[in-house]
Amino acid sequence: QVQLVESGGGLVQAGGSLRLSCAASGGTFSMYNMAWFRQAPGKEREFVAAISWRGTNTYYGDSVKGRFTISRDNAKNTVYLQMNSLKPEDTAVYYCNARTALSSHWGQGTQVTVSS
Repeated sequence: QVQLVESGGGLVQAGGSLRLSCAASGGTFSMYNMAWFRQAPGKEREFVAAISWRGTNTYYGDSVKGRFTISRDNAKNTVYLQMNSLKPEDTAVYYCNARTALSSHWGQGTQVTVSS
């Protein structure tokens, strides 16, 4: 079973950038479609971005299109989320998700706070 550990969160001013990483272990990383979700206080978990197992297809939530970029390095068992032009409304806990047709796995999350 794959384990996921997110890192790279923190406090940044509006207009700034952060790069999140999600390191996977205990499974065959290249088998998994990977995604990022986020959850702000009092709100439901929201889809942010996804990338196919080979990295050939990417998908984004409407609120982050043109600002965020998802990528993966299968040799390093890691998926990334480059976040640019951050806004206060991007403040949330960001979660990494690994998924196949039969399973879904979550990391513990990393906090991103964007100050105005």
